[in-house]
Amino acid sequence: MPLASIIVPAFNVEATLAETLTALLAQTHPDFEIIVVDDGSTDRTPMIARRFARDARVRIVRQANRGLAGARNSGIEAARGEIIGFCDADDLWHPEKLARHAAHLAANPSVGISYSGSALIDEASRPLRTAQRPRLTGVDASLIFKRNPVGNGSAPVIRRAVFDEIAYAPRQEPTRTWYFDETFRQSEDIECWLRIALSTTWRFEGIEGLLTRYRVNAGGLSANTERQLAAWERMVQKLAPLNPAFFEVNTPAARAYQLRYLARRAVSDRDGQRADRLIRAALANSRLPLLEEPGKTLITLAAALALRLMSPRRGSATPAAEPAR
Repeated sequence: MPLASIIVPAFNVEATLAETLTALLAQTHPDFEIIVVDDGSTDRTPMIARRFARDARVRIVRQANRGLAGARNSGIEAARGEIIGFCDADDLWHPEKLARHAAHLAANPSVGISYSGSALIDEASRPLRTAQRPRLTGVDASLIFKRNPVGNGSAPVIRRAVFDEIAYAPRQEPTRTWYFDETFRQSEDIECWLRIALSTTWRFEGIEGLLTRYRVNAGGLSANTERQLAAWERMVQKLAPLNPAFFEVNTPAARAYQLRYLARRAVSDRDGQRADRLIRAALANSRLPLLEEPGKTLITLAAALALRLMSPRRGSATPAAEPAR
């Protein structure tokens, strides 16, 4: 049995899948398998996956489209490793990423979720000037709720035991095991991380380095902010019964951080009106982002105002980068 399983959800990713799998096969750690979950693709994704499956380390799971959470769940069910990593099919891993996380988990038995920072790349895999540099230690449920230090779904490497502890059979599909909630098409990551933090004793801890290359797609960043916010609010509603006192205390500040994050996405997409509305809503919910991170908050406020004054309509310029939270 391999020590590690790397799960690659893949839906119509013919443009990037080969680059992703090539990077994963170049991992310096020798003991791993790659599970490509073809989530109902209709392009050349299955053909590309089959080509890479000539390598005995690569396996393919095919299914009708279930979305990202459903693809990850199928991958977890098929995984044979003691530790599980995820790499979306348009992202890349540094060659030493798996080895670094495996060593971190081996040396820290109480850590269940190991993660690292991410360098941002554009659609042509060129590096951008922005990176996700999360807090690595002293991570509790409150920080996960407010700031999501894991950052993105291609950053964590997680013990299989963690997923075994949070597994459940949903009422609508009692014969299937869920780890990620498949009813979410957005906010599925933070819902899972926060559920782990609130219902288990496993620790979250990061390691130094930008070990994931996280791809930012040009355009369209702010168009989904309303759906993203609605999914985030539904996540809060779902998890609140786990610890009502926790959510009563922490939700206003967490909502403010979420709104600021969405405002920064709108700024990146040159959508001044949306950005201005979101950052003002953030400050109306809580001033904590302003107190804890005044620079980032004031820059977001100023950029949103400037964009709104310069152009009342959303522009079509390519965003510089996916903003860090």
